[in-house]
Amino acid sequence: MQQHYNCKSLFGRIFERISRGRLLAFLAQASFGYKKRQATGALIFTVAAVFSTGAISDDSRDVPLASLTPSSEHQQATAVIMQLMQRYHYKPVRVSDELSEQIFDRYLESFDPQKSFLLASDIEEANKYRQKFDDALRNGRLNPVFEIFKVFRARVEERAAYAQGLLKSKFDFTIDENYTFDREDAQWAPSKAAMNELWRKRVKSDVLDLRLAEQSEDELLKTLSQRYERMGRRVSQLTANEVFQFFVNAYTLSVEPHTSYFSPRSSENFRINMSLSLEGIGAALQTEDEYTVVRRVIAGGPAALSELVSVDDRIVGVGQGKDAEIVDVVSWPLADVVDLIRGPKGSTIRLNIVPGNAPAGSPPKLITLVRDKIKLEEQAAKSSVVEISSAGKNRRFGVIDLPTFYLDSAGLAQGLPDYRSTTRDVRRLLGELTSTDGGVDGVIIDLRGNSGGALLEATQLTGLFIETGPVVQIRDSDGRVNLEEDTDPSIAYDGPLGVLVDRGSASASEIFAAAIQDYGRGVVLGEPTFGKGTVQSVVPLDREGKLGQLKVTIAQFFRVNGEGTQFRGVVPDVIFPTAMDSDAQGERGLDNALPWAEVDEAVFDEWTQNQPNYGHAQFRHDSRFRSSSSFKLLIEELESQRVARAQKEVSLLESIRKEEFGERREGREEREELLRKAFGASGGDDDDAESFPDIILDEAAMVLSDIIDDSRKAKQ
Repeated sequence: MQQHYNCKSLFGRIFERISRGRLLAFLAQASFGYKKRQATGALIFTVAAVFSTGAISDDSRDVPLASLTPSSEHQQATAVIMQLMQRYHYKPVRVSDELSEQIFDRYLESFDPQKSFLLASDIEEANKYRQKFDDALRNGRLNPVFEIFKVFRARVEERAAYAQGLLKSKFDFTIDENYTFDREDAQWAPSKAAMNELWRKRVKSDVLDLRLAEQSEDELLKTLSQRYERMGRRVSQLTANEVFQFFVNAYTLSVEPHTSYFSPRSSENFRINMSLSLEGIGAALQTEDEYTVVRRVIAGGPAALSELVSVDDRIVGVGQGKDAEIVDVVSWPLADVVDLIRGPKGSTIRLNIVPGNAPAGSPPKLITLVRDKIKLEEQAAKSSVVEISSAGKNRRFGVIDLPTFYLDSAGLAQGLPDYRSTTRDVRRLLGELTSTDGGVDGVIIDLRGNSGGALLEATQLTGLFIETGPVVQIRDSDGRVNLEEDTDPSIAYDGPLGVLVDRGSASASEIFAAAIQDYGRGVVLGEPTFGKGTVQSVVPLDREGKLGQLKVTIAQFFRVNGEGTQFRGVVPDVIFPTAMDSDAQGERGLDNALPWAEVDEAVFDEWTQNQPNYGHAQFRHDSRFRSSSSFKLLIEELESQRVARAQKEVSLLESIRKEEFGERREGREEREELLRKAFGASGGDDDDAESFPDIILDEAAMVLSDIIDDSRKAKQ
């Protein structure tokens, strides 16, 4: 029996209310061994948005082994990629034996990250190529790449058959034993016997997962039999182009995490991802180990509007329409999952999802979505007012919620008078907020979860709050530094300003927040930001599109004070307690991320000659946090998720698994009830969650109020 969820649990909805789905988006890597490593290869090849219609691939055709050989197109593509990487990448890396070893390890990791198929003897045999992959890049002789993959394919077929055979066994769930699902740091299995034991536990764990999800014996056996059969079949359907993509991305991601190669097929998925103009559910997906993981929920899409899908959720099943059978998609290649999820506007799709914040072994939930076009107005800036009472003072703060930095570039180019842009919309909203009766005491720009967008808009938006001056410095691969400047002396708002950020705030968001901070124009609040301070360009490898394309890092952003936003991100002036594990999040958690760097400071006039000291504001914030039952509950939940993310194994003792699941659910329900009481809610109606305030936003208003008081005292 599937679990049906038409709405989020109260606690889940509270968290959505707190950050509109953003605060926990990147904290929830709980189950199946999320690590720092950067996804690569064809099974893990790119972030692909799920938008348009598309045919499902033919399941019946295996790729003949004889066709898994390098082609002349692969040799041509390798030569072009090498030239682009060496001439235009921001950080050219010498192709050497040392790099070859990194490529070799990443290549193996790209298709067997959990060391669940290849044996130690296979690795020993393949090691003769460990220092030969650099030669393969230089001369285009790629046969070793394909020979290694053929061994992997044979091992997968072996494991698929063995797993199906195990389903005929009767598992004893009263035996106290554990299954280690996170094997990233484990050794390769020394023998077939050791691999068989690993898979015995894996299959037993899979059976137990479905038992706890209340599937009948017949249902779970059918589900798993199809899963293991498909696991073997899907690998046998990987083409030479996809194997080549494994290899090239092992190279590019050994250099830097935002450079990647797209085969002709995945190039189309990338194009769809960037267009935001087609139809579907509005989610960007990526493969992580054997699971299809939500990497971004796009504002204005059905997934975001439903509040049923969050970043790091794992899609384990897909059903077309309201009544069609749910197809298990564990172990599917990403491109095929994307094809299955795509569909026309108005059509219904059901997704079986394991929430990203759920510990390993948690049962999935079934949600229903209706495919639709992305509603661009949902991505536009919106305003609201937060009212607070502090130290006997009642204050009103205007809030501008900015999900992305958008620009109708076509309308701008055509000279249309009503073209849409972030800056134009924010200017209008500022006018509305300040012209209402009594106006507002301050403004908060909410950039939580804003992953960036148009650089021009980040520059012009900054110009609404300063007179003129540089906003960001950009250094290219030749070392040239250029400035993006605000040249408009008009100011749309000159009052108290706060910028609220979290670890999902990236790129253009970081440019804006850093500029406001450097000019001393306002206070930055929240968590250290993502730390993506690089610029990418997508380059077709040929005119016909037969060779695919390369997304290559070509430049780096720097603040006007000379410091980079890369890696470190923007550190808030007042840091909130939700900034847990920030050193391992965002860019700081990616392999081979470009390091922090700096250039000369630009010439600019600070808003105030005396940069504010926010120490008092931090102290008062910390005091409120320590005495706030709401914040304590929030931190308890985050800590619970942190513990879940650190989990590497699960018990195969059914009574223990049930007990653990019950304890987790009971603890969550207890915190949920306490949170109700903390906000004065009563009863058990989920709709009460709508009345709960955003405690992060409210606290940002309290901090800004403290700063206003401090500023006034300083002037007296």
